[in-house]
Amino acid sequence: MIKNYLILVLLFGAVACSSNKKTVEDAPDLEERENDEIQRDYVVRDASSKTRPGWIEDATVWAKQKSLDLKTHSYFSYETDPKVSKKTACNLAKANTKSDIAGEIATFIDKQLGESQEGRASIDENDPKTEAMREFVENTLAEKVQALIHGARISKTYWEKRRYLAEKGAARDFTAYTCATLVRMDNKRLQKAIDEAADYVNKQADDPETRDNVKKALNNASENFIKAKTGQM
Repeated sequence: MIKNYLILVLLFGAVACSSNKKTVEDAPDLEERENDEIQRDYVVRDASSKTRPGWIEDATVWAKQKSLDLKTHSYFSYETDPKVSKKTACNLAKANTKSDIAGEIATFIDKQLGESQEGRASIDENDPKTEAMREFVENTLAEKVQALIHGARISKTYWEKRRYLAEKGAARDFTAYTCATLVRMDNKRLQKAIDEAADYVNKQADDPETRDNVKKALNNASENFIKAKTGQM
């Protein structure tokens, strides 16, 4: 009797679980909405232009909207954290141009190494043979790439003078400046830098098998980087 009762309980439980299980098809459509009511903890007291440029948020999308030729050039943008003076902020924005591009390239290469090929990861990050190479990519590659970047030109600069207010949520009342730069770089020079960066990574591999896997993983890395930036992959 008890045994039959337990069987019934299990059966009812299974039915209940299956009826409550939701599939992707059952899920309601989710709409992405722009949040235009974000509460800022500052007010803009002055700026280099009356409108905040769209390229700060996404340089590539902005370039597309302006019908700029993305086949010949790539666009990057960088904005500083609040600084004590406009000069400090804008000098930092200009100085960080190459390092920001280099960081983006290094991140892309690291992702390429982790992409799957033929059903398995191109590079096994847990394999002791690849440990030194992965450490190089994570800790040193961006610095190496920075030295390879040539011809990155600052096209536009934008700054803001902000008054941060405690009553709006800031830690305290203070005035600070932010500065943003829009950078244009010739795609041929950009691809050359990426190819050389991929070669740096390949040289870190300790054995022929790993080196071959790295070569396959980073094959056409420079072309794929451009495609990824323009949304083609």
